[in-house]
Amino acid sequence: MTNRTNATELQDQYNGTSGQDEYEDYYDDDYELEPLEVPLAIAVHDLAELMETTPVEVIKEFMRGGYMFSINEVVGHDLVVGIAPSFGFEVLPLEAESGAGSIVPSTDDVDPALLEDRPPVVTILGHVDHGKTTLLDTIRKTNVVDGEAGGITQHIGAYQRSRRCARGGAQVTDIAVLVIAADDGIMPQTEEAINHVKAAEVPIVVAINKVDRPEADPERVKRQLAERNLLVEDWGGDVIALPVSALTGDGVNDLLDNLAIVAEVSELKANVGRQARGVVVEARIDRSRGTVATVLVQAGKLHVGDNIVVGNLRGRIRAMQADSGEPVETATPSQPVEILGIRGVPEAGDILEVAKDERSARQLAEARIRQSEIKRAAGPTMEDVHTRIAAGEVKALNLIIKTDVQGTVEAVKGALNGLNTEQSRVNIVHIASGAITESDVLLGMASKAIIVGFNTEPGQGAMALANQEGVEIRHYNIIYNLLEDVELALTGLLEPVYRDVTEGHATIRAIFGVGRRFKVAGFYVNDGQIQRSSTIHVLRGGQNIYKGSISSLKHFKDDVREVNIGFEGGLMLEGFNGFEEGDILEAHRSERVR
Repeated sequence: MTNRTNATELQDQYNGTSGQDEYEDYYDDDYELEPLEVPLAIAVHDLAELMETTPVEVIKEFMRGGYMFSINEVVGHDLVVGIAPSFGFEVLPLEAESGAGSIVPSTDDVDPALLEDRPPVVTILGHVDHGKTTLLDTIRKTNVVDGEAGGITQHIGAYQRSRRCARGGAQVTDIAVLVIAADDGIMPQTEEAINHVKAAEVPIVVAINKVDRPEADPERVKRQLAERNLLVEDWGGDVIALPVSALTGDGVNDLLDNLAIVAEVSELKANVGRQARGVVVEARIDRSRGTVATVLVQAGKLHVGDNIVVGNLRGRIRAMQADSGEPVETATPSQPVEILGIRGVPEAGDILEVAKDERSARQLAEARIRQSEIKRAAGPTMEDVHTRIAAGEVKALNLIIKTDVQGTVEAVKGALNGLNTEQSRVNIVHIASGAITESDVLLGMASKAIIVGFNTEPGQGAMALANQEGVEIRHYNIIYNLLEDVELALTGLLEPVYRDVTEGHATIRAIFGVGRRFKVAGFYVNDGQIQRSSTIHVLRGGQNIYKGSISSLKHFKDDVREVNIGFEGGLMLEGFNGFEEGDILEAHRSERVR
């Protein structure tokens, strides 16, 4: 089927519509409202972002209902219910769960009788060369001898591969094992690992490794832990710290026994009766098998043949393989499996959910794309921190700071701590010297922190991940500018900065009437895309003759959210009917500069 149609075909798309009543019939015919989650109270500008439109359009719709609000005023859930259908949404009740489009899976709020025990998921963290890999190898050998450790063993092996499994907001790890070499003590990567574990708020077990070496000093390690507010049981705290030798195997059985005890105390359960849900640990392309994704099942049972959505991608499971390499037909909670059949390569941390059929999978994938766009714009920023503190959403301005040299660390830290007051404060989640890395961005996601680079820049991978996940990175080279911005942010005086982005261009090829009062422009997209939420500039002879919002966007007879390059469609603009063939439609959107 060709993407091109002539003017007559465009006219036929709207035939049979005469007069206002018939236009309304055309607009509402088979129009399916999309579910939308709205909090108890929301600012007008935030509501506009949520509904992918402009604050002006939202204010106008409230005015039609007899309400006058400014862009910064907060409106109630009940009022939003009344205007949402005008923008193609149906507001969900406040008690409703997030449903199929949710990016972060909800907890299993079900009858306890339906829950079953599951093995713990353990992550091993620590500084390079402190013995993480050797410890894993020793545990695997232990597993061969003692099958009872298997429930823990295989999962330690699965998750040591990538700490990025914490992405996406999913709680993946049940217990964190922090490996510290007794001869080295706490090193920079150890410090970073401690901050990650604290941000994730999971139980921590410390394995003091290499105690077989003559220069080993376990007491020094315990002292260093205490300095970082991790008090071990020997010193009256609640952190389990065990001496081990990954090389000889001494203490490894004690470590496994303690992990089992922590897991038992945590009472780890999963609902195996629901449709399966999981999280991607890693993914790659195999030349012979296509996309191969390692997935941790979190709830339900995953089967070969299931229709799945992974992140924004969808597919059908063609085959599954256990960590032992054996093919499996079913995977249960806390079990890692490799799956085949995803259309594309997902990211580590993407959520996998099972859909009842292919159509439902497609709808869920589309819903996730929309929510990911909203999520990117919803991360904490310097501009909105005061509002979030006042609303009780956050207790402080969380910062991750990277400086050019170690000597700058204490100076920046001391200056920022001097800004703390009774009403608001700065919480330095992590501060160190060096470039901004993907690990910093992951920590920013977990702790809802803003990353500050002082005379240092992020790597390409870190910047891409920050843009994707909505983590703000700010750059400074003068300490007074940093302090001024933080102080303004805490007092609510730092204004957001927006930029105009051109999304695409289209040429008008036909104009026809819909009733007596409305004109429809049939267009062909030359580049980019035209979105329902776009602000349209009508250009004629190089001059901008109109700027306004789209009131209707169609491809053939279907209402659509966007029309992409190489396709044709029809649109109507708010308050404008003066189209001429050859006019250029230029689509714009406003984007906050992060």
